[in-house]
Amino acid sequence: MTTHPAPVALFAHRRPEHLRRVVSALAANSAAADTRLTVFIDGPRTEDESESVESVRAVARDIDGFAAVEVVARQGNLGLARSITSGVTQLLDDSGVVIVLEDDTVVGPHFLDYMNDGLRTYADDERVASIHGYVYPTPIDLPETFFMRGGDCWGWATWSRAWAHFDADGARLRDRLHESGLQREWDFDGWSQLSPMLDRQIAGEVDSWAVRWSAATFLDGMYTLYPGRSLVHNIGNDGTGSHGGASTRFDTEPFAGRITVERIPVTEDPAVHAAFEDFYRGQAQDLSIGGRIGRWFDRTRRRSGR
Repeated sequence: MTTHPAPVALFAHRRPEHLRRVVSALAANSAAADTRLTVFIDGPRTEDESESVESVRAVARDIDGFAAVEVVARQGNLGLARSITSGVTQLLDDSGVVIVLEDDTVVGPHFLDYMNDGLRTYADDERVASIHGYVYPTPIDLPETFFMRGGDCWGWATWSRAWAHFDADGARLRDRLHESGLQREWDFDGWSQLSPMLDRQIAGEVDSWAVRWSAATFLDGMYTLYPGRSLVHNIGNDGTGSHGGASTRFDTEPFAGRITVERIPVTEDPAVHAAFEDFYRGQAQDLSIGGRIGRWFDRTRRRSGR
């Protein structure tokens, strides 16, 4: 088995300062000097985005601190899902493994160590879909590493053998979830936003590859390895992204230490699953309160004529 670090695919679009922060944090990893980085920059959707996309390209052209840097600047706009799935497939075809980041995933100084350790440890285990760097800020102390069923998307890594399970057909995945009776389990007893997001993807309302990756790997009985302390801070929950609003609920300070990766049973810990479900329940309740407040303001504006 090779000991070379896995290549990194970094996806960007129109946020130059976000990209700058992500690259700076990634370059601070000791393994960066031996890591090949490919930056995929999607093209502008409209003329109004041309300037910001060009600024992103300028940031990418100045990147150093890695074994090699390739910039793939799309002339047209593929959209989030096609940009990521095609780029991941390209690097997997070349190397068989890939670490995936987006322009809002700021990582800790040992993120690459953890990712590469996980990729090597579980390379031949067909039950393992991916290695993940982010973990929710739960109120309980989590194990050093643990498994959850399905795939995830905020700083992750995978192998060709696992990516082969990705299914781009959201409607087929929804049918499989219904037929298997697994939808409620996948949806954390109905508290997560996974099923509604899959419905919106099918309807063309969101361009999510991640919900299909999650569903496909969950249905195929595969698991993702998580760290007990988050190695990723998503800075995209500031309202600048195309597929989400502003929120601090997911904020985590990337752990500065090193996570030890050892082979553990590929199964879910019930206590960890319950902690995730509690997190989703709190998120759903927050959204419900926000929705009620929003409707109250709407009614108030209509009555006042504003």
